[in-house]
Amino acid sequence: MKFELEELTHENYPLVRKIDREDIPENFVNTVDTIMVLTDYGVAHKLPGHTFAVKAGDAYIGLILLGEAVHWETDPPQMSEEPFYRLMGFVLDKKYRGLGIGGQVLERAIEEVYRDFGPRPIALGCHQRNTNAAAFYRKHGFIKTDYLETEDYYYLRYPAGWPTAPSD
Repeated sequence: MKFELEELTHENYPLVRKIDREDIPENFVNTVDTIMVLTDYGVAHKLPGHTFAVKAGDAYIGLILLGEAVHWETDPPQMSEEPFYRLMGFVLDKKYRGLGIGGQVLERAIEEVYRDFGPRPIALGCHQRNTNAAAFYRKHGFIKTDYLETEDYYYLRYPAGWPTAPSD
């Protein structure tokens, strides 16, 4: 399926809010409203990254935020030594899941952020009961850590050849 990544803006925000994600609890994936607030914060503080609305034809079918991380006390210690990106709010409309689009969206978002701002490690939190997402992220090169923030395990992905990447 053909899709495009478009920056999330206040103009397209009302349409992105219509993405059907009612089957995904907010403690698994942030809402569009929360991602818009985080996007505004990133823009106001000039943090490198993108929040993409995923568009297929005339419909918005997904959302993904990948931007410079503001350090949290719960971040894994290996992330305190270098700047990294945090992936948040990644969701597809339920009609578009299971079609292979998610992996394409993830890889293209990473590619565009790396192209525009340079490669860095990526961290994300995945709810410990969200086994489908955990398998998806492992399939895409993320490594589960032992670090837990509330109910989310941290997963890390390093750019190819990154000097501090763990060896498998």
